[in-house]
Amino acid sequence: MAARSRGPRPLVLSLLLCALNPLLSQGGKLLLVPLDGSHWLSLFGVIQRLHQRGHDIVVIAPEASVYIKEGAFYTLKSYPVPFQREDVEASFTGLGLEVFEKKPFLQRVVETYKRVKKDSALLLSACSHLLYNKELMASLAESGFDAMLTDPFLPCGPIVALRLALPVVFFLNSLPCGLDFQGTRCPSPPSYVPRVLSLNTDHMTFLQRVKNMLILVSEGFLCNVVYSPYASLASEVLQKDVTVQDLMGSASVWLFRSDFVKDYSRPIMPNMVFVGGINCASKKPLSQEFEAYVNASGEHGIVVFSLGSMISEIPKEKAMEIADALGKIPQTVLWRYTGTPPPNLAKNTILVKWLPQNDLLGHPKARAFITHSGSHGIYEGICNGVPMVMLPLFGDQMDNSKRMETRGAGLTLNVLEMTSEDLANALKAVINDKSYKENIMRLSSLHKDRPIEPVDLAVFWVEFVMRHKGALHLRPAAHDLTWYQYHSVDVIGFLLAIVLGVVFIMYKCCAFGCRKCFGKKGRVKKSHKSKTH
Repeated sequence: MAARSRGPRPLVLSLLLCALNPLLSQGGKLLLVPLDGSHWLSLFGVIQRLHQRGHDIVVIAPEASVYIKEGAFYTLKSYPVPFQREDVEASFTGLGLEVFEKKPFLQRVVETYKRVKKDSALLLSACSHLLYNKELMASLAESGFDAMLTDPFLPCGPIVALRLALPVVFFLNSLPCGLDFQGTRCPSPPSYVPRVLSLNTDHMTFLQRVKNMLILVSEGFLCNVVYSPYASLASEVLQKDVTVQDLMGSASVWLFRSDFVKDYSRPIMPNMVFVGGINCASKKPLSQEFEAYVNASGEHGIVVFSLGSMISEIPKEKAMEIADALGKIPQTVLWRYTGTPPPNLAKNTILVKWLPQNDLLGHPKARAFITHSGSHGIYEGICNGVPMVMLPLFGDQMDNSKRMETRGAGLTLNVLEMTSEDLANALKAVINDKSYKENIMRLSSLHKDRPIEPVDLAVFWVEFVMRHKGALHLRPAAHDLTWYQYHSVDVIGFLLAIVLGVVFIMYKCCAFGCRKCFGKKGRVKKSHKSKTH
């Protein structure tokens, strides 16, 4: 009886420790070097939770930042840059307008290259001004940070981490040109792991595998214009030769804002952690304004329409086309749009400058979600089980929409080629065809069936790196190998040389034996014939 009565005590003690964990956690100092735009917005939940656990967070950002501002959960240190906030806003706006322009393929490629080169030079100048700001860098070096959290999409953060000798945690969705595979040294067989922008699934035909291989071979050259200047800048600042792979390989832990509900299964490494859906964590009750819109929708419910944080207005002709399609469905449409209202806007469509996207999608009356297929929107659709009509515009959005479509969770439309009828039919399909709702609910159930919430998992690994000053035991030895050692080219060459040597010796031995045996007989027969004659 006595032994039995002690049974529940460990469980009670464990629960008590979990409850007191935030109080027992010793606060550390964390340096945060983020990227502006949606990349910054995705960090909010993690920053807030780290602050609640007693950590002192310092955010480093350019004075010209659009979204990065003073906050209650962190200390912002800004530094001067050779451009204005208006230049960044113009870049965002220009990107949004360009995707709606119909142009020949080659012209679009050339213009995209020029725009990427221009924007990259702008952001590189910001990084350079940070690294050569002696006063700020000296202040950071003296601050005694335990670790750094950064987004490596542009590798300024990794350079700062190397300069300050800080262990670094990467927080990202993915990287172009397979840089995440290179940085983690993770195997990525092109036979079943689709490359970014390939629009392939993990079950590829022969021609799709050929396409995947061609992208794999060429993508390094395409990204050279963006990433090679950072390697040069790092080499200059650190006074040693540094490659892009060195910068990407400096992370102790990688926190990926994805999971295998959205992405296809593939190999992973020990320091890769998946926190997909981290932006779904914070839900709030709807304001009176939006609650009134939802209640007024009646039994038909609502459709939420947003093209992300960077695009809130589109060309007039395309806006009128979309407005006409939205008027053909009975649902109330809440459309985030800051441009001039289309003259043919229907009564069921409400334009707002901002909307609580995740909160609206979590409402029982949400029937469909029109999205640009950014990772935030896709996960909010999955978390809340709302079928999607996807209008991908650029970057990884095409791949995101392809993955959701192959899982039966929505439909994809080409925003340049779609007609008003196409959009109306797609909305009616995802709303009225029960299979879309069933598929997205199945994905939602899989996504939510986990032992720990994504934000708590992310916080754990950030604190882990802070406590242990890195995570060297998770770093694969592949980082220390040359390319020929990694692919065992030297071993294959050595074994091949041995095999060829053995074959050569055997051939020579056989040839020698044949000459000894058959050569003598031949001479004997020849001499015998000559005697008879």
